[in-house]
Amino acid sequence: MNDPAPLQSFPAPTDLTPRAMGTPPDHAQLGPAFHELVEVIAKLRSPSGCPWDREQTLATIKPFTLEETYELLEAIDSNDDTAIVEELGDVLLQVVLDSQIAADEGRFDLNDVVAGLTRKMIERHPHVFGDTTVASAGEVAQHWDRIKQQEKQRESIFDGLPADLPALARAARLSAKAARVGYDFPARDMLFDKLREELDELAHEMFPAGQVPQRPATVESVVEPDPPPFDREQQQRMEGELGDVLFVLANIARRWHINPEEALRASNAKFQRRVQYIEQRLKEQNRNLREATLAEMEVIYQAGKRAERAKGT
Repeated sequence: MNDPAPLQSFPAPTDLTPRAMGTPPDHAQLGPAFHELVEVIAKLRSPSGCPWDREQTLATIKPFTLEETYELLEAIDSNDDTAIVEELGDVLLQVVLDSQIAADEGRFDLNDVVAGLTRKMIERHPHVFGDTTVASAGEVAQHWDRIKQQEKQRESIFDGLPADLPALARAARLSAKAARVGYDFPARDMLFDKLREELDELAHEMFPAGQVPQRPATVESVVEPDPPPFDREQQQRMEGELGDVLFVLANIARRWHINPEEALRASNAKFQRRVQYIEQRLKEQNRNLREATLAEMEVIYQAGKRAERAKGT
């Protein structure tokens, strides 16, 4: 294989001509390109390759796999095709590198991964590659779950759900799996009654007699320091009740077809962006956040919020 040319910057994605949905990429281009990628990764793992790559195991590479996945999500949120292509490449790198590590250890190789995935996609879509007929996406999901249950001989509907999923995403997945076998509120608006119930139970642990103080959320009030933590037993009770509130919110998101993890990620990004707007405006005044009052920061925050809305962001 020829030595690759130095990479000056990540190339812009190909300007594709729109084509029929489901058309695969050009095999004449994909085959050599994928073969070159596999050779590059194998070379990195070889005795004459990269010491860092040679030292990696499936266990040590795990954090990078997770990091690359989140970077891909961020790129998708940016709607920047160049960034998405690059981050998809990084995720693909993890698949190829993991497979090469396993091959070097005599466990399996990339051929096993590709063949297994292809077989699974065909077997789990009998309505496409077989004689099964389905009427909706919901029926497809039910078929998928039933086939997985048969394939893996799972005893519980929750078997196979990754334990390391972010907690909010896992809550939505748990409730969705229960809903598929009929364990769900008959009407989705009932969840708001359940939310009120859980909020009352949380308030009972946090405030005397369970009464939340009726205090407007304003920035003009005198700043009051938070009291010290409660005793460990009460902290655990509050944690349990707060978890119940979050679980119900994840259920509400599911019933309204909202991804709660994505919703929270977007709100996190929005809050960060708006506080950074405050930082930038204060920097123009040769000041920083610690030198501004809460009221001053809130005025700038609201100005940034209005500016975002005017731009339609």
